[in-house]
Amino acid sequence: MLLGSFFSLRAATFEVAQREPAARDDGPGSRAEPWKTVGRAVQQVRAGDTILIRDGVYREQVRIRSHGLPDQPIRLEAAPGAHVVLTGADQISDWKPMGADRPVFTSAWPHRFITWSKHMTHPDDEYHRVIGRCEQVIIENQLLRQVLETNQLAPGTFCVDLTSQLLLAWDAAHRDLNKVSVEASVRQEILQVEGDYVAIRGIHFRYAANMAQHGAVVLNGKHDLLEDCEIERMNASGATFAAEDQVVRRCTFRSNGQLGFGANGAHRLLFTDCLVEDNNTKGFDRGWEAGGDKLVLCRDAVIERSRFLRNRGNGIWFDIGNEHCTVAHCLIADNEDAGIFYEISYGLQAHDNVITGNGFASTGGAWGAQAGISLSSSPDCVIERNLIVGNREGFNFREQNRTTPRIENKSEVPVWNHDELIQHNIIVFNRDAQIWGWFDTRDERHWPGTRKEVGAGAVVSSNGNGRPAQKLDLQALRLRFESNTFFANPGQGWFNWGTSWGRHTNYSSLGEFQSGIGIDQGGRVLDPRFSNIRAHDYRARREALDTRAYPESPVPGVVLGLEP
Repeated sequence: MLLGSFFSLRAATFEVAQREPAARDDGPGSRAEPWKTVGRAVQQVRAGDTILIRDGVYREQVRIRSHGLPDQPIRLEAAPGAHVVLTGADQISDWKPMGADRPVFTSAWPHRFITWSKHMTHPDDEYHRVIGRCEQVIIENQLLRQVLETNQLAPGTFCVDLTSQLLLAWDAAHRDLNKVSVEASVRQEILQVEGDYVAIRGIHFRYAANMAQHGAVVLNGKHDLLEDCEIERMNASGATFAAEDQVVRRCTFRSNGQLGFGANGAHRLLFTDCLVEDNNTKGFDRGWEAGGDKLVLCRDAVIERSRFLRNRGNGIWFDIGNEHCTVAHCLIADNEDAGIFYEISYGLQAHDNVITGNGFASTGGAWGAQAGISLSSSPDCVIERNLIVGNREGFNFREQNRTTPRIENKSEVPVWNHDELIQHNIIVFNRDAQIWGWFDTRDERHWPGTRKEVGAGAVVSSNGNGRPAQKLDLQALRLRFESNTFFANPGQGWFNWGTSWGRHTNYSSLGEFQSGIGIDQGGRVLDPRFSNIRAHDYRARREALDTRAYPESPVPGVVLGLEP
């Protein structure tokens, strides 16, 4: 009690205001004499303290090492009404014209990134030779395109000459770069929170020179909070969440080069009321890591009431050893690959989502991963009360011989689709198929009547090479479709089973699918006649609306209910 009283007495509010004439880092950090930099402020704070940041563009890297307490977090937030930007970019000046024949300008460039890589790129392969670099140049808030050789320069491009330590840039409008605002990303990280119980609010983060798989905003403390922030136009990933019980609320992750955000070991992450849109602007290999997000080895993470829109890759991607995660009440629309891709993980609960317009990119190797929802070698999942409408494919299984590490034990163990329940969903108007089982396995476990030596309830163990030691059959997999609504327009697919390059059957009706595969019960065919799919108005006619198969409670950006 005495300790709590001490912290209550000493909790203070400090201010940072770079635009104030009285601002100085050797002052008291008060309202009358604020600090000039955020970095100075975070050196001072302890549990219960608040740092208010006033208007300005703060060009610095900030690291918070102090810890808050459950009832007295440390707060770093924009002052009421202030527009606060923390950026990884510095202004570049003193440009010199390269020659009279073309308006290319040069400036000194001492920066090097990813120095352990021969080509300063990650990943270090030919495809990512430019994409995987970290440099960014911005003219009047517009990113230039990077080239690797000076003879490749053209309007709207830039190049780094490492030998001469020069930055070369050519404005798309052929302007003198000394007469416009030019910035270049020079910091690989903008904010790292190491302490527990730290709350970050109301800040715009942008333009980090970060490499792939590394967030520009990193939360490493337990019970940290990121709220009402914008994280945009980073070279690679917008943010990384890497500790337990973190909350991300009402944040925007927009136009980042590789990912909106990543999470690793973020058990019980609550990601709510957020917008994740237009990520992977640089075109990273989307089969490796790109798109809206990627979560790895997270347990009980919840993504809810959020929008994942127009990402160049998967909208929501769980990959490697995740357990019992939830996606609920989200709008997942127009992502170029799968809406939800749950890969070599366990126990997804996906319910009450609207998933539409996903999977239409021509992405090599993306078979089985361009559906509204794809379960890829991921058992014990429940998919219910979702509207899965107008995607390339509706719901998919994707199966290969896969292994994954587990959260407590990093040794690889075999994992495959089994004990899945897909119930009370509306799966309609998907172009190539409403349901597709992409089983790329030689044992033909997914066909009825095969491998009868393993029956329902059999225990299947590993033989150490990542494959089931005993042969499986469809009955043992326990894949169940119950009480779903299906519909397809003329020219759209209904039900496909098997890979397109192996044994494969196209079932042109629900009855054929039920009798041929035998895993659907209570399914029905009915046109829901939604009011306006393009406007995300999914009000349905009363006679078509099965309330068991319709999302409960609001979904952001969507109109639900009965037609007037």
